[in-house]
Amino acid sequence: MEQFDDSVKVLIENAGWMAPLFFLLLHLLRPFFFLPVIAVCVLGGVAFGFVQGAALSYTGLLLMSAITYFMLKRLPKSHKKMTLLKERIFTDKTLSVGQVMLLRIMPFVHFQLLCFYLMDMTKNFREYMYYSALGLTVPAIVYTAFGQSITEFPWYMTIAFLFFLIAIFFAIDRYHKTHTAHQ
Repeated sequence: MEQFDDSVKVLIENAGWMAPLFFLLLHLLRPFFFLPVIAVCVLGGVAFGFVQGAALSYTGLLLMSAITYFMLKRLPKSHKKMTLLKERIFTDKTLSVGQVMLLRIMPFVHFQLLCFYLMDMTKNFREYMYYSALGLTVPAIVYTAFGQSITEFPWYMTIAFLFFLIAIFFAIDRYHKTHTAHQ
């Protein structure tokens, strides 16, 4: 692992001022390489340190959210595929904004599907980007700062963390259902 860290640092040093641009480009190309968000954010922490890595990951995720919004609005075939995926994964399920934000923290949850879900919940691009900005803050920070240690947890700690996040998800679901039923 130390060799990987050293290799990344040498690559960043050689790229100079272009390194942050390459990293943002990696965020935009990530879906085409089937790279999970957590892997790219962890790389940002290794390559740029916590503060700059988190800022670059946050920026890259926001850019990816904006591009996803416009691609799904302009490409009916992609929109239809996302609709089918949404129906298959979240059958007869209405999520709250809080649940979508929590799902963003969970590793390996389909990023574009969550963007699509958020699109359906918001009225326009401005509201969509507002909730995207809020929902991407925690993953960018957590994955950049703690992503390395989360991936190095023993398997039982990783499973416990996942169950903790699932429990919070269902608690938000129950809260959302009781408050919408009373309105």
